[in-house]
Amino acid sequence: MSIKTKLAWFISLTVIVILSLNLSIYYFSTSSQLKKDAERQMIGVAKQIGETLDAAQKSKQLIEDSVGEKLRLAAISAQTKLDPDIANVSNEQLDRLSRDLGVDYITLWAKDGDDITAQKSSNPKAIGASSKALGYWYTAFSQLFELRQVIIPQGQKLNHFWSPPITIIPSDLNDVNKLGFYYNDKYNYLINPIVHAGAFFNLENLKSSDAIAQQLIEDNPSILEVSGFNPAFYKDPQVLALNETVTPYKLDNQSMIFGQYNYIDVHDYNNLMKADQTGGIVTTKAMIEGEKVMKSFIPMSGTSKSVIVVNFDYAAIKEPLYRQLLIQVLISLGLMAAAVASSSFIAGIMIRTLEMIMHRVHHISRGNFGEQIVLDSNNEFGALASQVNAMSTNLHSYQAQLTAAAKELLHTQQYLESFVNNTSDSIHVVDLEGRTIQTNKAFEAMFGWTLAEAVGQKLPMFTPEILTELHEKGIIVLNGGQVTDYETILYGKDGMPIEVSITLSGIKDDQGRIVAYASITRDIAERKRTEEILRRSEKLSVVGQLAAGVAHEVRNPLTTLRGFVQLLQKDGKLDRSYLNIMLSELDRINLIVSEFLVFAKPQADRYQEADLYGIMNDIVVLLDSEANIHNVQIITRLEPGIPPLRCESNQLKQVLVNVMKNGMEAMPDGGELTLELVRESEQDILIRIKDQGIGIPEEDLARLGEPFFTRKAEGNGLGLMISQQIIQHHKGNILYSSKTGVGTSVEIRLPLSPPLAGTA
Repeated sequence: MSIKTKLAWFISLTVIVILSLNLSIYYFSTSSQLKKDAERQMIGVAKQIGETLDAAQKSKQLIEDSVGEKLRLAAISAQTKLDPDIANVSNEQLDRLSRDLGVDYITLWAKDGDDITAQKSSNPKAIGASSKALGYWYTAFSQLFELRQVIIPQGQKLNHFWSPPITIIPSDLNDVNKLGFYYNDKYNYLINPIVHAGAFFNLENLKSSDAIAQQLIEDNPSILEVSGFNPAFYKDPQVLALNETVTPYKLDNQSMIFGQYNYIDVHDYNNLMKADQTGGIVTTKAMIEGEKVMKSFIPMSGTSKSVIVVNFDYAAIKEPLYRQLLIQVLISLGLMAAAVASSSFIAGIMIRTLEMIMHRVHHISRGNFGEQIVLDSNNEFGALASQVNAMSTNLHSYQAQLTAAAKELLHTQQYLESFVNNTSDSIHVVDLEGRTIQTNKAFEAMFGWTLAEAVGQKLPMFTPEILTELHEKGIIVLNGGQVTDYETILYGKDGMPIEVSITLSGIKDDQGRIVAYASITRDIAERKRTEEILRRSEKLSVVGQLAAGVAHEVRNPLTTLRGFVQLLQKDGKLDRSYLNIMLSELDRINLIVSEFLVFAKPQADRYQEADLYGIMNDIVVLLDSEANIHNVQIITRLEPGIPPLRCESNQLKQVLVNVMKNGMEAMPDGGELTLELVRESEQDILIRIKDQGIGIPEEDLARLGEPFFTRKAEGNGLGLMISQQIIQHHKGNILYSSKTGVGTSVEIRLPLSPPLAGTA
């Protein structure tokens, strides 16, 4: 599709959108206005009827108050003819008395425990009724029995008398009644005369509301029905009791004040009560018998306290709206046709200059940068032509620069490829899922996989334990960190283990997100062998230093044994107690020599569960003679309940011997050497060794562990370095603290979780 056609269509569509928006705005605004007009019309109808209802309500209230006063007189008259004790009054007597007094029923209410119930009545259905179930009735009854003035807001209050609003009673749920309650303290019951009051709802003056409603319907064909309801009907205790199990889905005819109720919706009851409770108009739409109806529930604030329901024919709103909308659509269609024709003409004029510019751009795309556009115009197209000319000149310059840059990039690429492929360290690039992306020649030489074999594969280089650790290292890289000199064991294509040191880093895309991992791996098997040689040479040095102490410690029990042997030669016999002493001394010699041999014997690195208490006790036995020589007392404080530690026990003993020997040598005048074992947390233990020696100067503390750094005349400076390496292989650390003239504290922290096999 050409630009000219697109431009014509764009202009046309713009006009179409504007006209469509105009029609939509017209439709919704007019529809809203018509609905508001209909609501105002319904409110006017409701107000007109409400005024009539207020007048009727006032008349009704006057009559109701008059009837209440007559009921009080009837109750007083009945009292004079009844026995003060309710037990002496019969239902038949009440029936005769009600006829004599011209009332429908007489009921006697008396206290029954914590309730006040109907116990005698000329109406058998009323007997047994409870006042507690009638809400505020029970309060009014209680106040009458207490000879108090009834003070609840409902009903008519006279001296010793209370009459509730006209209501329904349980004895006759199909009619409304007027009741009165009178009490005199000489009697033990309330006298309750009752008259039917249904006629109050059919007063002559209410008929005027029906007439007004009917006249309004005749004058406004769009009004389908007008009805008046009394919400107080549904608040009556008896109606509440009647409807407590089933919520009414439609309005009860007994609550209707005037009109008819033919347009019934399932939400009428809820909408009526909502309008009454909020005091606001509730308007809804409903489909009733195939006819769409707008229902408005309008609360009246006058004396009647009623809600008027007006049903409006929704089609009466839509018909004029659709008629006007059709006229607007026809006008819009004519405007659209004109817009399409004019937009095509305008687009043709605008596109001529643009076609000239497009022709020049086409030449530039083919690499022809010399020709220039000549256009005598100061409008936007002239500016565009100037920009195209400038672009042509700049592209020519950029092309030369890009050619030079491409050559430089090619040279850099060749240099990097040469570096990567000729370095002795293995380079391995994987995506975030662990699939191989790139390797170098050193990787193939170290592990055996070629690049073709490795690309896209997850290579079986790791055990599950190592994979878990590498996953943790990957999280460090993803969080912006870097992993360096991480020592572990990987496996080659032939399945053989390779001890390596890994540096792990992330590779980012142009948005700065890490999309791959790059690892540089170095074979450290030779370095490990060198470290092991150093560790064993240091151990031999320590063994040599311990030999004198062990010899001294062995010589003491040997002297004792020699004495007993001489005694045996002299006397020819030896007491049994002496034999026990000799056996004890032999056991002591055996223990010292055995521990010395275990410590001195070279062993392969094997991580096993080891009892820390046993290791500590072995070290104390081994160093006891050395301590005696230096006049040092070894004190142990071992916290109970520490589980076994997975470690290389002989290496751990070497660390403890090195540190404790340093502590003893730091106390030339003797003192206490404390060995502590505590559990710092669920995952870590702490071994603390404290001496009371001369201390270490602050400037020397930072250099502890450096190769060949020592202040001792006969030292080689390798003991602490090897000790630190052993603890690092156990995933732990060593901290030194010292104060000159006070002593030194060495803290060794080790994790309880086992290190991976072979990582030492």
